[in-house]
Amino acid sequence: MTRRGRALVEGLREAAAHLRGELAPPLREYEARVPEAVDVATLRHALGLSQAAFARRFGLDVTAVQAWEQGRRRPDRTARVLLAVIAREPEAVRRALAAAP
Repeated sequence: MTRRGRALVEGLREAAAHLRGELAPPLREYEARVPEAVDVATLRHALGLSQAAFARRFGLDVTAVQAWEQGRRRPDRTARVLLAVIAREPEAVRRALAAAP
């Protein structure tokens, strides 16, 4: 069998093993980039939410949202991660945090 043929057979064996649940696909490595600053007011306005509605929807304290927008406080690292996810996938956060029916 040729080298290309052996590679094809090996690939098919790996695919079959994956389908049987014997082999997980390799995890892709990445480096998380946490934003240093987040414009909370712009994010909130883009979503069309009041400060109170934004806080309720994403499990935030309304006084923290107000302080961030007024520049009295800066979101900590964990809050910046959540805000970054909200900026990219607000519906995923909504689904994850929604109360069970």
